Amino acid sequence: MKAAASLLLISFGFTGVAVAAPEAVGCHAGAYTLDDGRIVAIAPTSDPSDLRWRALDGRSGLLKQGDGGQWNSSLGWTGRADGVKVRFGDCNQGKITFDGHAGQRQQFDITETTFDGNGVKLRGRLVLPRGSKPVPIAIEVHGSENNSAVQGLYTQYLYPASGIGVFVYDKRGTGESTGHYTQNFHLLADDARAALAEARRLAGDRVKRIGYDGGSQGGWVAPLAASRSNPDFVVVRFGLADSPLAEDRDQVMLDLRNAGYGDDVMAKAREVTDVTGAIVAARGASGWERLDAIRAKYATQPWWPAMKGEFTGLVVTLSRERSGELAPVLEQETSWEFDPMPTLRNLRVPLLWVLAGEDREAPPKETRERLLQLARDGRAVSVIEFPDTDHGILEFETAADGERTSTRYADGYFRVVNDWIGTGTFHDAPYGHGKILAAPGKAGAKSSATK
Repeated sequence: MKAAASLLLISFGFTGVAVAAPEAVGCHAGAYTLDDGRIVAIAPTSDPSDLRWRALDGRSGLLKQGDGGQWNSSLGWTGRADGVKVRFGDCNQGKITFDGHAGQRQQFDITETTFDGNGVKLRGRLVLPRGSKPVPIAIEVHGSENNSAVQGLYTQYLYPASGIGVFVYDKRGTGESTGHYTQNFHLLADDARAALAEARRLAGDRVKRIGYDGGSQGGWVAPLAASRSNPDFVVVRFGLADSPLAEDRDQVMLDLRNAGYGDDVMAKAREVTDVTGAIVAARGASGWERLDAIRAKYATQPWWPAMKGEFTGLVVTLSRERSGELAPVLEQETSWEFDPMPTLRNLRVPLLWVLAGEDREAPPKETRERLLQLARDGRAVSVIEFPDTDHGILEFETAADGERTSTRYADGYFRVVNDWIGTGTFHDAPYGHGKILAAPGKAGAKSSATK
């Protein structure tokens, strides 16, 4: 939807999910309207003493409390001061001053709930804009984080401030939900299906359209949940249309490319990742003899230490006798061999996929090609890519040693997700430097910029 004024967000953490903040900080949670028309929101953070602000144009800063109740901002994740100062009123006042502008907290219709997942009790929260008007509602399927989404997910303030409802819930084994934490996509998809049913029940006549919004690992779970339920849409942000094993493989290839190695080394490294992937998929029960043979073949070559990936860099240092050291990788029950393509091919609801062009955690090359093929095949797939962004659609600085530091979200990222959840279309383009690669009616067509 087209914003009449820019939108600012204050929240905690990096990709949006965090632990509970102390009451002195957490009581300020909400969205605030400033005297210049902008909106500021607050949510808990991984460091309970800090806050983070976000703007609809992608600007962001970390807030640390200084003297006299003043909070001082630093640019993005750089730690460099950006000059923004913030003050909050007492908890019961609902007041804020952001960079010299006074603001008052918005009121939302909030319903707390507990509902049944697949064998667990899940804590959820429905947040709707005030009133009786039907609104689009997003079911937030967050990534691999193991803490409370209800306490920390910033979209429960960002979206309602933009006229979009949100249903957020603690995944099994996190926050106030029961069960044990898992990365079993099938269990998580069943829970997400239950979350959509609960949100639909609670919202009643206020549902205009309702669907899933999944980031990172949620990109595997949300389409799977959609295949088992009746949403109106699915949004995937910086996820993969390939398996978790492929994620490790592609990360290794990117490691080696960044170290300056060419195609000959890529082919050899692919032999390695085939073996390490098989070991992980077998939960460490087999594959070690093949790894011994691969080590004898390549371990003395100069490119060997450059392999990191999701797990390959660890696995190549182990043996069957030391396989217990794989426990941190294996104990989360990740669906390592899950192939999302059958689900995506059979999906019968519109899908938006937001890619980060320089994503080191979820390298986008294969995913981009697969999505564009789905679009060419006539599926209702829309794809937008933000060049020069990393995981989370974050722009970054690169140090001499290759280390990246995030500076902001890409301009247009928040707007395109809001637009698409609201209407299922790209209607407020251009979205910064975002490139619309596919949309119904223009399937598979690439553009140099949004038009």
